[in-house]
Amino acid sequence: MAELVFFTGTMDCGKSTLALQMNHNHAARGRLGVMFSSRDRAGDSRVSSRLGLEVPAREVHEDTDLWDEVTRLHAEGTAVDYVVCDEAQFYSADHIEQLARLVDDMDIDVFAFGITADFRTELFPGSARLIELADRVEILQVQALCWCGARATHNARTLNGVMVTSGDQVMVGDTVTGEDVAYEVLCRRHHMRRMTASSAKEALASGGALPPGIRPRDLEACAIPGVKREDASRYSD
Repeated sequence: MAELVFFTGTMDCGKSTLALQMNHNHAARGRLGVMFSSRDRAGDSRVSSRLGLEVPAREVHEDTDLWDEVTRLHAEGTAVDYVVCDEAQFYSADHIEQLARLVDDMDIDVFAFGITADFRTELFPGSARLIELADRVEILQVQALCWCGARATHNARTLNGVMVTSGDQVMVGDTVTGEDVAYEVLCRRHHMRRMTASSAKEALASGGALPPGIRPRDLEACAIPGVKREDASRYSD
């Protein structure tokens, strides 16, 4: 029986790499599939991984009807056994319902890959609907790590080097309106305290006052590569 499966994790945990591997494994067994993506780092109509792998895909726009896309292929004589959907967090709730319909009415396996929550720790609409409808939700086992070495569980956005927790949910690209936008994965503790790798290193290097919300024991408890634990003893509450 076909399934709708959601593979999720933080950034840098290998979701797109697994999506490409999933497509390869099924295609190698003679199954015919379709790959969809949205706002991939390599540009429209691509699925790419940070390892350098990249393949063509169908771009999902706001007005895309995934049910129509796949059933049209069937009508044209192209069998579809499975669908791979990368960057599924950017899909709408309607898109996810269309995918569920493909599973239930067409008996097509759907494998969706995406992060669950944004830099504000709020669920993406597509991911929320996947959690609600998926037959299975799989947490990827390749763990991304926070700068402190703990398992990363949250995605952070920095604007001109400063972590922010407000703004548009979707912001793709290196620069927006002339400002430098970047992303980093953090453990919950350091996401809550807005403590990125750069701010932690700056705090240790300065020997001055700690940034707001960062306590001395954060620096004592979390090892930073190249920094001795006793260096944190300079700080006091």
